[in-house]
Amino acid sequence: MAETKKTPKKTQYVNNKDFLAALITYRAAVSEAEENDLPRPQVPHYVGECVMKISTHLARKPNFVNYPFKDEMVADGIENCLQYIDNFDPEKSKNPFAYFTQIIWYAFLRRIQKEKKLLYTKYKLTEQLNIANMNTFIEEFEASKRRKVKKKETNEE
Repeated sequence: MAETKKTPKKTQYVNNKDFLAALITYRAAVSEAEENDLPRPQVPHYVGECVMKISTHLARKPNFVNYPFKDEMVADGIENCLQYIDNFDPEKSKNPFAYFTQIIWYAFLRRIQKEKKLLYTKYKLTEQLNIANMNTFIEEFEASKRRKVKKKETNEE
């Protein structure tokens, strides 16, 4: 009888239960600070670490892997997560991983569109400059040729 090997369960890089618990604790601290007119508490290190891991792992997906501005995409994803962290409601969803992944996904798409727009502007400007430079070069070259022909004709007379 052949033994069947069990493949070890793949460990997730973000533990959703711990992530949810940290967010619930953070929301409670924010509420308490607002009630007591205290400064807003800092986002817990664990929450920031989870957001960072989600963003960097998502950037490795085939959809995003070949973009040269991956660092900007990751940074935009993290920034957007921190911007919308208060919109996550544990009463509505127990899956902060999915919530933040979605935020990061759309941040990546916005960055790609922004970079494409910048690249278009750069290429269009380069095209216009090249045409202008090319026209100037052609005009100067032809004028130089005409001067040389005139000079040669003048010297022959």
